[in-house]
Formats: sequence, C-alpha cells, structure tokens
Amino acid sequence: MTTAQRWARTVREQLGHGRFLPLGGPLDGVWITERAARNVLLTAFDEVRGAWAGTLRVGPAEEGDVREPAVPAPPSGLPPGPLRVTADFAATAARPLPETADRLRGALAETAGRLGLTVTEVDLRATDLLDPSDGGRPGAGTADGGPAAGGEEAAPHGGAAGAVGEEAAEGDGAAGAATGRAETAGSDASERGTGGSARRPGTPPGTGESASAGGPEGPASDEERVAGAVLGVAGADRLTGTLGRAVHLSEPPPGQAALARRHVRVELAVGADHPPLEVALRVRAAVSDALADHPTVAVLVTAVG
Repeated sequence: MTTAQRWARTVREQLGHGRFLPLGGPLDGVWITERAARNVLLTAFDEVRGAWAGTLRVGPAEEGDVREPAVPAPPSGLPPGPLRVTADFAATAARPLPETADRLRGALAETAGRLGLTVTEVDLRATDLLDPSDGGRPGAGTADGGPAAGGEEAAPHGGAAGAVGEEAAEGDGAAGAATGRAETAGSDASERGTGGSARRPGTPPGTGESASAGGPEGPASDEERVAGAVLGVAGADRLTGTLGRAVHLSEPPPGQAALARRHVRVELAVGADHPPLEVALRVRAAVSDALADHPTVAVLVTAVG
C-alpha cells in the first residue's frame, strides 16, 4: 500500500468516527466520538414500542453557553456546551405520532444523560407510517424510503440503520479529521506516543500487565506508565488509536510560562456496563498520578461496549 493510499484510508476511518463531542463540563476534559455516542443513543429506540430509527446525528445546540475547555481539545473536538440530537424515525399507527415522538424524545434525553452528554434539544422527524398488520417493520430502505445508510437495511428499534455506515460528520468534522492526522504524522521529538490498541487478553483490569512495571530491558517509559494506569481503571476496556495513537504526550510549546505542564491525550473504549464520563474522569486522575510531573490529561472515548 502506498503512502497516499494509507493516508486516504486513515482519513476515511477518522471521518467515520465524526467529531469529538464533549462529555460533562468544561473542567472535565473528556470527549466521545460521534459514532460511539450515536450507537448508544440508538438504543433509546428499544424503549419505545412501534418506533424504528433512521439517521441520527449529534451537534451543537443553536443556543447555549459554550465554554473553553480546561485542557486542550482534540482535533475536531467541539467545545463544552449544549448539544442537539436530530433523528428520523418510522412508527406504526398504534398510537398517535406526537405521543410516539414525545416518548422517543424522553428516551433519547435520558440515554444522553447516562452517557454524560449535555443534550438540551431533541429534534425528531417522522418519515414513515408503518402498517401494524405487516409487523410494523420498515422494509429494505430507511424511514424516508431511500436506501439505508451504508447500504444496510433499516433495523428495528435503533439497530444498524443510522448506526453503521453513516455519512461523515458535517462541517468541521472533515477538516478536524485531516488536522488530527497531520498532527500525529508530523510529530517532532517533543511528542511521543503509543500507537495501536492494547488490552489485557483474558485478565481483569489492573492485573497481569507489564506496562506499568517495565520489562526485562529496563524501567517502563512514560507511555507505558500511562497505558498501565488506564487499564487499571475499572470500566476502561481497552486502549484505542482513532487519531493514530492510544497515548499521546506533548511538551508545552516553547516560550510558555515556566509553570506550563505536559499534556497527555488518551484514547480508550469503555465497557458497556460503566458510565463513560465517570470512567473517563477516573482515568484522568489515574494518568495524572502515574507521572511525576502530573500533566494535564484529556480522555477520548472512542467506543462503548
């Protein structure tokens, strides 16, 4: 594979993850990919009988207090502030559409709250009225009658439709993904990272991991200490590498104040039974404590479950 082909593939993968959405508030330093958030939000359709998901997206709300994050945001990361969920759905006529929409709106808001997303607006559009006598399931297309996103059939109760093969994130998502790749590809000697993904095969978090203790060749590096600290947190399932590196360390730019600290960006997947924001906050604390200079830390959640 040529360099150009690798670059193109990486950009496509990053675009598929969409933008990074803020979890929690400006002091929390946590983001989640649109794809990971969307996959969880689509499970809200399981709670509303007779409704099926079409496309679903998450972006900034039209109004609200947008704040500057306490730590550097990732490439294409939205600043902390209110968010809006927009979704299409199909439903049967077993109950009035406004009632179904109200139930969906409540289920989506509750699911977003469990994730840690600050969702203040939920916009829904009914695109198809289904016949209960036919089982009330969409056919081989999406709710609006076109082909399902990515060629998938619309799935009942928030399944594959809208969760797999969605269009790349709009607006600054594309530019952000390219920027993220350029950052990792053009790293200099002051930026070091651990690429790929890592997990303990068959071992519980905090055991059997050599990353925090070092190996026979010598003491552990800072990257290994960070990886060990992450995998020692309950609910941190594995390290990932959406932006090219699972652990990314960067020094303060030259000329900054003497008190400026290093910054660590960590990418991970969270177990399905754990609140992503709570896990990420514990990871931030563990990573900061794992290094002697107690750097600032940003956590990127790239998958849930």
